[in-house]
Amino acid sequence: MTLISLLQAAPAAGQAQGGSQWSFWIMIIALFAIMWFFMIRPQRKQQKELEKFRSELKKGDKVITAGGIYGTVAEIEERTILLKVDGEVKLRVDKGSIVRDSSDTQAQK
Repeated sequence: MTLISLLQAAPAAGQAQGGSQWSFWIMIIALFAIMWFFMIRPQRKQQKELEKFRSELKKGDKVITAGGIYGTVAEIEERTILLKVDGEVKLRVDKGSIVRDSSDTQAQK
């Protein structure tokens, strides 16, 4: 077969598969819907819970940073938190690095 005969046959094959084109788009849309429902939606929910946790922090809360540092909140500013780590040792960390409450973790020990 020559290239010209292949190009002439291509539109005929495309016209015969018009119904399958719709099923292709339905499958793509279904795939995105499933991906959103199982991946994006739970991640957004978890992110909102984390933001709520960070906004409700108060002095004396026991927290864990993203780097694994356990500490007690000594002071809260708009973007940073002063953590009392051990004795008089204090660290200033970004609010975004606080990942969870450590009072539950210490209760399990």
